[in-house]
Amino acid sequence: MHLTSDEEKMLAGEHGPVLERSFRLLVRLGEIYGADKMIPIGSVQVAGVSYKSIGDIGLEFLEDYASQGAKVKVLTFLNPAGMDLENWSALGFPKEFAEKQLKIIDAFRSMGIIISATCTPYLAGNLPRFGEHIAWSESSAVSFANSVIGARTNREGGPSALAAAICGVSANYGLHQNEARKPNIKIEIDEKLDLRSGSDFGALGYYVGKQVKNKIPFFSGIKTEAATTSTLKALGAAMAASGAVALYHIRDITPEANNMPVEGLETLHVEPEAIEETYAKLTTGEVPDIVIVGCPHSSLLEVEKIANALAGKSLKRPFWVCTSRVIKHTADDMGFTGIIEKAGGMVVADTCMVVAPIEDMGYRITGVNSGKAANYLPGFCKQDVVFARLEDLISKCI
Repeated sequence: MHLTSDEEKMLAGEHGPVLERSFRLLVRLGEIYGADKMIPIGSVQVAGVSYKSIGDIGLEFLEDYASQGAKVKVLTFLNPAGMDLENWSALGFPKEFAEKQLKIIDAFRSMGIIISATCTPYLAGNLPRFGEHIAWSESSAVSFANSVIGARTNREGGPSALAAAICGVSANYGLHQNEARKPNIKIEIDEKLDLRSGSDFGALGYYVGKQVKNKIPFFSGIKTEAATTSTLKALGAAMAASGAVALYHIRDITPEANNMPVEGLETLHVEPEAIEETYAKLTTGEVPDIVIVGCPHSSLLEVEKIANALAGKSLKRPFWVCTSRVIKHTADDMGFTGIIEKAGGMVVADTCMVVAPIEDMGYRITGVNSGKAANYLPGFCKQDVVFARLEDLISKCI
């Protein structure tokens, strides 16, 4: 692997121990995956933020880096934390958990990292351009960036993403390269399958991810009017969760699709029954203790839709709408938050049901409209799940 003279100095420790340690990790990854060089990156998104996920060992690691003066060289955003960073007490998060979580945030802040705490950085101020090399780590964000935007990133781990942010480069392998971005399986959507909502796309994503594992699917038959920012992020998030899909293409919709070769590919046909069977398979509970939507984090349009659906209603169960702090501020200004709160719900920033300690807060059955959350909640949070469309979840709470 070719290194520039400045990169050789980093590896030799001439720029300090933090840069050496970080760059050595990137070099090792490059060697494992056959990279020919390092490439400059435009932005980073770092996972491993929730105290629930990284624990005391992760906190010690981050505080050690921060104490040695680690600073990022490029725009760097954070994945969701384990709680609402401002309103955690009112929501019932444990105080001991909160204290540790805030120490993690302080360590990241001292490195110059934006405390975005969102899995949708592209909605909160970190929007890469088409073809730009980035180093993102949250699976749904990686999928959206590669597929919908056409930026280029591998699915980085938390440590490698942080190392890339500190060094300003990433190793040139995998989805950074043209050849690796070609589809290797075709997904044909039956013309009778009416995909209407984000949860429908989440169910489709879960079903396809289970079938294709880590392949790159090429979809045909998805209607242009159904492919919105909300539905595409739900599709990619679920495929990344049930499989390991980091890039997908959709004919006439995603930016690289129509230039991709698809002749002779193995084909998977998806019929309407597969979607309804997925809803049933992922539903293991009956009446939710709490309903939580926003995985990935809700867009402003999604928050508005939820507010309109809840207007004039009275919720009998906790109902959280998870989003980024940036979106919440706008929702506050537009009055959407007030409508949701008047109905008895909460707009929750900085976190989601997957990385929050909801099992320690007394919840056992969680209602979701996310294929990703339905996949992860049983294992990560010891939850039974009610996976349903938004309107059905609301009806279970009134």
